[in-house]
Amino acid sequence: MANIRIPDFLPRDRVRPRSLRGLVGAVLLMGLSGCAMLAPAPPENQSNICEIFREQPDWYDYAHASEERWGTPIATQMAFIERESSFRSHVKPPRRKLLGFIPWTRPSSAYGYAQAQDPVWGEYEDDAGRLFARRTHMKHATDFIGWYNARTHRMAGVSLHNPEHLYLAYHEGQGGYRSGSWRGKPAVRRAARQVAANAARYRGQLAACEAELRCDGLFEIWPFCR
Repeated sequence: MANIRIPDFLPRDRVRPRSLRGLVGAVLLMGLSGCAMLAPAPPENQSNICEIFREQPDWYDYAHASEERWGTPIATQMAFIERESSFRSHVKPPRRKLLGFIPWTRPSSAYGYAQAQDPVWGEYEDDAGRLFARRTHMKHATDFIGWYNARTHRMAGVSLHNPEHLYLAYHEGQGGYRSGSWRGKPAVRRAARQVAANAARYRGQLAACEAELRCDGLFEIWPFCR
């Protein structure tokens, strides 16, 4: 090991390897704490989009940017995320059980706010130019949903204002949607109707608070907010 020269102004009896290890440990702990802060807890009131955005103002900005880029309304994006993950950033499908009690494989690679699976997430990264996107970040989750729905509109002709059928294509894939695979799946059809009902509720709520949400920046003044 190379000799380390201790500066003359620093008392030699104060420099101890154990102290240095403690310092390094503290720095690592602070770094881990910072990473945890990047994943906020799910909103307390998930039935009200105004309360969701008041609790997490950046989420409104992310969803608004996605709507401007891809065309899916904010309310629909958030209804998708509520259905898929209940706003939990790192959620995965529960593991199957081998012999009824041994944790086994997961049914899919779905992960994050939007429950995007590995293959389609890779397509999104390439097609949308989001090489370093993370499924655990709301900014990228809303953008992914916008991108996916824009592809559904282009490939299957589903209106971006039809959350029920957008969700059917989201769940089944554009090919599955066009082949009608969802018709024989009552649970999927029920989930799509619930997403549509939630999107309608969110849309009505957002109409009452969006002006407030658009003007949350330090230099943003109504009516000049974007």
